[in-house]
Amino acid sequence: METVYFLGIDVSKKMIDSALTINGKDYHQNQAQNTSKAIGIFFAEMRKMFGITDSQIVVCMEHTGIYCLPLLDFLTENNIKTCLESALKIKKSQGLTRGKSDKIDAMRIAHYAYKNREELHLWKPERDVVQRLKALMVTRDRLVKIRTQLAVPINECEEFIEESIRQDMVKSCRRTLKALEVDISNIEKAIKDLIKEDSQLTKQVKLATSVPGIGIITATNMIITTGEFIKISDAKKFACYTGVAPFPHRSGTTIRGKTRVSSLANMNMKKLLHLAAMSAVGYNEELKAFYTRKVETGKNKMSVLNAVRNKLISRVFACVKNNRVYQKNYSHALA
Repeated sequence: METVYFLGIDVSKKMIDSALTINGKDYHQNQAQNTSKAIGIFFAEMRKMFGITDSQIVVCMEHTGIYCLPLLDFLTENNIKTCLESALKIKKSQGLTRGKSDKIDAMRIAHYAYKNREELHLWKPERDVVQRLKALMVTRDRLVKIRTQLAVPINECEEFIEESIRQDMVKSCRRTLKALEVDISNIEKAIKDLIKEDSQLTKQVKLATSVPGIGIITATNMIITTGEFIKISDAKKFACYTGVAPFPHRSGTTIRGKTRVSSLANMNMKKLLHLAAMSAVGYNEELKAFYTRKVETGKNKMSVLNAVRNKLISRVFACVKNNRVYQKNYSHALA
């Protein structure tokens, strides 16, 4: 049956606020606790009140991390069409607005779903193995960040304070740093074991890491970010999403700004790609020669590194698309 009801839900840690609309003007609002039991009761009452079936509803919500999980689990189990949108995208679509509350946000989300009903992209749950992989990667990132916060200041103060004081600092952090190293090593082993257990992940990691400069951590993050190269299957779209694609800044005859990358980006993925580009420029002869040649002609170093990031992205996506490991001197079959 055709979808006629659009349900906007604003999710917080303890509560969910909803607004149901048919025409984008009239709204029926409700509230429930953010628990699996309360969510089930809420949908049962809504079905009874309006006499509607699950096939007639599309639910739209902002992505709020783990707070969304009870609701997403219920929607998946009941095959209810779901749209999981960026909060910024919904906000930008509203134009000039005044005031903010959970109830108002729910109405705005419902209005967004109704207004963009022809272009909504329905959300699909990730495979269980990918969800586990994502959780491990998030934990690893946190541990690495903590290790950096402890180790870097100690190393940097070596030339500025007395050695005896610095040694006291080292002694105070030694056990913690050692424990962090062990935990990071264990998580990385668990990540590799999880990848080995799944044939699809194993194949995609092998293809991605065949590109010089791309390591297993960068490859794994690319797989997670792109939804196993399904949600984002185009290299240019991924470059845009990660803040690598440059955009012009011009208007009329007076505004002639520099072409720059956008600040709206997945910064963690951008950082990993930057490190991969630095590694490739340092150890890959082809990309090192490319970098040196461009810099010698007067190009900005960061612009050249960004070009290297684009090259790495294009090569990884080409390898995955063609199911072929990277070959430096690849010759097309029709050539």
